Amino acid sequence: MTGSSNQSSASETWIDICICTYRREELRATLLSLGQMNLPEKCRVRVVVADNDIEPSAKDRVADIASELPFEVRYIHSPAANISLARNACLDASTGDYVAFIDDDETASEDWIERLLTTARDTNADAVLGPVQATYASDAPRWMSKGDFHSTFPVWVREEILTGYTCNVLLRRSSTFIGNRRFSLALGRSGGEDTQYFTEIHEAGGRISYAPQAWVFEPVPQARAKFSWLCKRRFRVGQTHGRMLRSGSTGMKRAAQMVLAGTKAAFCVSMALVTAFSATRRNRWFLRGIMHVGVVSGLIGIREIEQYGEVAMVPARRDKSRAA
Repeated sequence: MTGSSNQSSASETWIDICICTYRREELRATLLSLGQMNLPEKCRVRVVVADNDIEPSAKDRVADIASELPFEVRYIHSPAANISLARNACLDASTGDYVAFIDDDETASEDWIERLLTTARDTNADAVLGPVQATYASDAPRWMSKGDFHSTFPVWVREEILTGYTCNVLLRRSSTFIGNRRFSLALGRSGGEDTQYFTEIHEAGGRISYAPQAWVFEPVPQARAKFSWLCKRRFRVGQTHGRMLRSGSTGMKRAAQMVLAGTKAAFCVSMALVTAFSATRRNRWFLRGIMHVGVVSGLIGIREIEQYGEVAMVPARRDKSRAA
């Protein structure tokens, strides 16, 4: 499936843009937005779509759209319902200087890749994150859109980004910290595989930078515009963090971490009660509390809840992401 030849000269920069998809009609809008991008000079793009469905349900859709795009599109069938399998298939198929990831329900701004690439070159970063701006339907709860609970930005700790996400990122393939690193299959149904992946990059000495103008946009569907969905998501985020803390601690240190997380959860719930008059502030505090409860759960060793697929998860553990 091609829109143009994939041959480039040695002076060109090659970027593989990867999309993992699972039964989403929004994939068409994602691909078409990529076709509208402004590319830097001497930059060539190829799109890799990894279909994570048991059946190759996206194959025909991708073939239809490929003819409308100004670059090569490669389709990969990567079953089934384990997002890490699809992400790893993308990495295995990539041959460019850089690999970018965008979700199959997002659309890219016209200068998305240009902004990411400029930051990567200016900072010599191993990974560059961009922001994800959520867009809310008119029937979404007012407190949700006002507080913007679905947009994604990096978290800074002492002027460093310690982890990341795959919904808007550029990776330098030649980096020794990227290389053969892969996403944990054990986390491919629960989520948190991207958090672990980028945490390991940082822990190994890799640098994660941020391109604040490299916007992608993500509509919030009705199923996610619910307080219950946010609670589940925050709890799982906490579980992932707790599991990673557990892997690096024992005995009294782990007990101290549990007490700290429990104290933070209690404080957040208290603040939710204090700010009960404001739905936005109350829910923000309560969701923080839910996250810290998830941290306690992860520290105890409770298996992370599933977000993808239907098959039971293996027991929680911190499988390393580096490929054999």
